[in-house]
Amino acid sequence: MKIGFIKGNTGQLYRMLFLGEEKPINNKFKESLLDKNTFSVTWELVPGRGAHEKLQENAILSAEQAAKDGRIHAITITDNPGGKPALSAVYLGLEILKLGIEPLVHFTCKDKNRNQIESELYAMDRAGIRNLLVMTGDYPTNGFKGRPKPVFDLDSIHVLDLIANMNKGLEIQESKGIAHQPSDFFAGSVVSPFKATEAELLVQYYKLKKKIANEAGFIVTQLGFDARKFHEVLQIIRNYNANIPVIGNIYILPFGAGKMMNSNQLPGSVVTNKLLSELDQERTTEDKGVSARLLRAAKMYAFMKGMGFDGIHLGGHNIKYEQVKYIIDKGEELSTEWMKLIPEFDYPQPNGFYFFEKDSNTGLNTNIAFNRTSLPVDLPVGLNYRLMRFIHHLFFTPDKNLFPLMSRLYNGAKSPRKYTFEHILKVIGNGCKDCGDCALLDIAYLCPMSGCPKNQRNGACGGSYDGWCEVFPNEKKCIWVKAYSILKAYNEEEQLENLYIPPVNWDLYQTSAWYNYYTGRDHSAAIRKCK
Repeated sequence: MKIGFIKGNTGQLYRMLFLGEEKPINNKFKESLLDKNTFSVTWELVPGRGAHEKLQENAILSAEQAAKDGRIHAITITDNPGGKPALSAVYLGLEILKLGIEPLVHFTCKDKNRNQIESELYAMDRAGIRNLLVMTGDYPTNGFKGRPKPVFDLDSIHVLDLIANMNKGLEIQESKGIAHQPSDFFAGSVVSPFKATEAELLVQYYKLKKKIANEAGFIVTQLGFDARKFHEVLQIIRNYNANIPVIGNIYILPFGAGKMMNSNQLPGSVVTNKLLSELDQERTTEDKGVSARLLRAAKMYAFMKGMGFDGIHLGGHNIKYEQVKYIIDKGEELSTEWMKLIPEFDYPQPNGFYFFEKDSNTGLNTNIAFNRTSLPVDLPVGLNYRLMRFIHHLFFTPDKNLFPLMSRLYNGAKSPRKYTFEHILKVIGNGCKDCGDCALLDIAYLCPMSGCPKNQRNGACGGSYDGWCEVFPNEKKCIWVKAYSILKAYNEEEQLENLYIPPVNWDLYQTSAWYNYYTGRDHSAAIRKCK
């Protein structure tokens, strides 16, 4: 029997007491996405560093203008973008809520452990902030007296799982039989179709499927300008879940930002050489390219609406609300003939991979998947993987070969202490950090704790470029790209698509992962039961 704590939703009480509402209102942002007759529009604001600076005042003024005009369905607020400290997105969201417009808070994993994540979710639930965009987050770059320690205790799929459980009434494991009152979050997540290689793209789509399976309420695309890629990701999402709302990302792009994206200084955002050349020409005009980039954004609005997106996410630096209104009005005007705009957004990456065959008539995609079996793997299979595969087959395949013997041996051990031979073997082969809750068996014998700076256990983040890790470009390949390439050589790449790996249990830190595996103390025990 579950025991609830407080009757009534405190967020709704806040809205009634402090916003003057006679009765709790529905979530206007959620309604806009679920209403097929409404094209939802969100506008991104960047809080910036500081508390009483011009940037924060401008953000509040912009939100106030949007609230009065009524064309914007939610104000989105970034969470320490670029890995730099800024005013709390949660606190600014509360101020925006008071203005009478829904905040859509970016909620990232980079700076908070799982307890702090849960704590902030409680605070937002109590305050009536319901809309969240859950992301991995940019790798931290600087802070007070140097680079801060990255956290990444949970990944975006773990957070979506937590939120889904909170919405059902989170059961407190430490207090058996106790459950919290259900929350009312509407949480979405992000996907990037703007990847150049097969491996890099497919691991994005595999992770997307897991996000949807863990109850993401909507999906927002990463930043790019290739119409065919927008069409591709829409087709992919509709194949996974026909009803989930999809939001296209539009950035009002000046030359300076375009140059940074082109050189991969803003990981995950893609601007090709062709587009950068166009921006360079546009900035020579009398208005320095302002009208051209606003028109480009309006045209993107138009083709996204025409394709079947449920809304757009509009961003850009120092954007005025009058410019936002122009994009909406002009976009609506152009949307009736959106197909004519597609040739203007032909920005393929060099030798870029597309999931579907191209439709030569429209310039978009057919519904026929490209035959990937004919493509070579992105990376070769190394000796370490072949050796690990043999060892796994011999020792770690449940109920086969030497598994029963090893299981009896470890179940008879008195302590889960580290074993020197195990430690040395895994340090040499995998850079092991002795987390004790090993994911090597799940990710092609690659360690997400030592091989991925963001410790991603369920798929790649969106920051990779040409298969390179966001944090170590041109130095270190993304481990998920490596895993896909290795498994494709064995026709096993799709095993990355469905497997959910729980967060690390830090009770097991600095203990023997082999002991924990054979005695069922780690996450693999639950996975084996599901098979």
